[in-house]
Amino acid sequence: MTASLPTGGALPLLDTDVLRTFVAIAENGSFTRAARQVFRTPSALSMQIKRLEETLGHPLFVREARQVRLTPEGEVLLGYGRRLLKLNEEAVARFLAPSLAGSVCLGTSDDVGTRILPGVLCQFARTHPAVQVDVVVGRSVELIRRLDEGELDLALVTAGNPGQEAWRGEVVHTEQLTWACREGGIAYQRSPLPLSLASHGCAWRDTALAALDRAGLPYRIAYSSEHCAGQEAAMLADLAVAPFPLSLVRPPLRRLGEEAGLPPLGDYQVSLIRRAGGGDASETLASHVMSAFGSLRH
Repeated sequence: MTASLPTGGALPLLDTDVLRTFVAIAENGSFTRAARQVFRTPSALSMQIKRLEETLGHPLFVREARQVRLTPEGEVLLGYGRRLLKLNEEAVARFLAPSLAGSVCLGTSDDVGTRILPGVLCQFARTHPAVQVDVVVGRSVELIRRLDEGELDLALVTAGNPGQEAWRGEVVHTEQLTWACREGGIAYQRSPLPLSLASHGCAWRDTALAALDRAGLPYRIAYSSEHCAGQEAAMLADLAVAPFPLSLVRPPLRRLGEEAGLPPLGDYQVSLIRRAGGGDASETLASHVMSAFGSLRH
């Protein structure tokens, strides 16, 4: 399948509705599931993709028995499609969304902030340039206190912290918590097991200690830090192991497997808590944060 440029060299334009269909199929791996998402029939989606493939001159999907997968050309188009749809939404919001002004104060723990905040703040500044965003980085328990005292409008916290009511906030992210150490290190072989943990009141700390206690493994708290960077420093020096989110275990760190004999830690969750009466700017920023976490799952 090969397409040629029209006479005069004018390139065809990609329809955003067709791109939305293409992205939905790619993310769902199924025409049927995508059809439910975009409220059309699978046959209508097939016709759209056929015309898109004819326009671009390349097959975009490999159709298998129970799923579809992207061709190399389809993978390239997926990146373009997501960016084009996002730009389209920003352009429409720029003219149709109510003009926002004022300020929003967002609290976040450092492990969460480093992963999503750069993208969130960049997009929010483009669509709502008149809103000032103040970011406070701290421990979850401290952020909850400051939100209750009216100092914060939003708080991204680790769910399950001591003293945090289970019903508070909306879970926006779930991730595996795992044991980590330095690649090639021997800290995990020492006994008692040297640990690098966050300060008292951290859900990761409580989860790790409870798991070791249940397993009857001896340990000692070798290093303590309020920030992930402090825990990571001890691991990089091969002085301790630490409970860490799987997505943050990057070289030269490695995940400890079953060979280490350490108990599983399960998942942990991130919750978004809103202050009552935070206003439109606060709610809009909250929607950007939730969208960013949603993109991490794809």
